[in-house]
Amino acid sequence: MESTVRGLRAVLAALGRPFEIIVVDDGSADGTAALADRLARDDPAVRVVHHARNRGYGTALKSGFAAARQDWVFLMDSDGQFDPTELPGFIDDASRADFVLGYRVERADATHRRLFAKLWARLMRVLLGVRARDVDCAFKLMRRSYLAAMPLEAGGAFLSAEMLAKASRLGARFAERPVKHLPRRAGRQTGGSIKVLLRAFYELGRLWLRVRRFRPARLSSEPS
Repeated sequence: MESTVRGLRAVLAALGRPFEIIVVDDGSADGTAALADRLARDDPAVRVVHHARNRGYGTALKSGFAAARQDWVFLMDSDGQFDPTELPGFIDDASRADFVLGYRVERADATHRRLFAKLWARLMRVLLGVRARDVDCAFKLMRRSYLAAMPLEAGGAFLSAEMLAKASRLGARFAERPVKHLPRRAGRQTGGSIKVLLRAFYELGRLWLRVRRFRPARLSSEPS
């Protein structure tokens, strides 16, 4: 996590624009919380959001979105599988889009996870109208006004699908850009277990109902 934060900070500083880095500590018990707090003490651009207990990936993302203050929100996992130096290309694409979505090329995942990702993308397209190549890629640049205009209820792997489906109903413009996917340096994947997959299909039905009931409101500020 420390190398990810420092690498991202170097990229953002070189851009010469105002920025903040929000680290969400989801009730970690491995020293991550103390490390994040130290990074925040050393660098005023870093802020930490703590969860008293583990509340899951989706809730961690929602906490980070709620804490954001800048006009654009960049989502990136801290497990070392993405290269922050690819961010400037996303910023260039933001001139023509409200969401710039990364898609992983040559994914550094097990075969069953890659197959499930392809099936998942097709389901998202058929059921939710989400046409992203890689719905759950944790490398996204998003206009904050759209995030503020939609209630996000899903947890876990479904938050990205809900976010993109509702953003589409709000009229958001999308662009996609390839990103390198590196071998995991930290943490452990759980999304490929049978229990998690069965739960995913159950939650997909609930998400489909929520998206159908979503009635878009006017954005608080029009995109510039």
